[in-house]
Order: sequence, then C-alpha cells, then structure tokens
Amino acid sequence: MFDVPVDAWYVYLGLAVASGATVTLAGAMPAAAPPDANGAARTVDSVAASEHASVGRHPMADADAVRAGADTLSLRGPGGTAHARLGYGPVVFAPEGTPLGRVLRGEPPETVFASPESFERAITERRAADPTWHRTERLLVRRVAWEGTDVVLVG
Repeated sequence: MFDVPVDAWYVYLGLAVASGATVTLAGAMPAAAPPDANGAARTVDSVAASEHASVGRHPMADADAVRAGADTLSLRGPGGTAHARLGYGPVVFAPEGTPLGRVLRGEPPETVFASPESFERAITERRAADPTWHRTERLLVRRVAWEGTDVVLVG
C-alpha cells in the first residue's frame, strides 16, 4: 500500500541523481585541514608587541607557502588557504636572498646596509610591493631597531 511501484522510472532517476550528488560532495572535501594561520599570527604579534629586539619561529608543518601583507598573514597548504589579521603592525615581508632577508636571518642591519637611510628605503620599497606567495618550511619573525627605524620582519 505504501510501496513505490518498481516500474516507476522517476524513482530510479532520483536515486541516480542523489547518488551522484553524494559522490561529488565527498570528492570535493579537502583531504587535510587548512593551515593554522592564527597560530602563525600569534607568533608575529608576540614579537611585534615586544619592546626590545626579539625573534620568533613558527613551524609550517601544515603549510607550503606564506604571504604577508602589512597587517595580514596568509598560509597555503594541502588543506586550502587560511588568513589571519595581525594585531600589531605593520610588518614587512623579507624574502630569502634579499638584503632584508639577510637581516631577518640574523645579520646586523649595519653590515648589510650602507646607512640607516638605505635600510629605511628598503623597508619602504618592500611595504609598497604587492604581497606574493613564498615557499618556506618555517616562519621566522624578527624585530629590528637601527638608528630610529623600528621594523618587524617576517619571512
């Protein structure tokens, strides 16, 4: 009395559509969780909030690349992309292989730059550049102060 007739073609069509939608939805789910952008942003903020020169490191186990703007941090990995807003800033992204990257990795600014003005000019130019994705295995953050220029470098 409450059965669907076996020869009803619309029942088979509905089952096929529902099955296809279920398989598509299951295949679209990411295999991994998105990277922890908030944890990385807390590391940057803890260094930026310090009153003295300091260094912070954040492992990038779940992310392949990082993009840092003046007040935002984005991480990209197998699970997708995650974004976090920085509480302290602005920060400057210092890619490896650049003079600012050398300062980020521990060289004193006075040995890398000819003058405090050239250091400040490099910071200004880097801030004006559009943020781009960079591959990294570990996020490094350093607060540097030299001759009136105080900056938080991220890379």
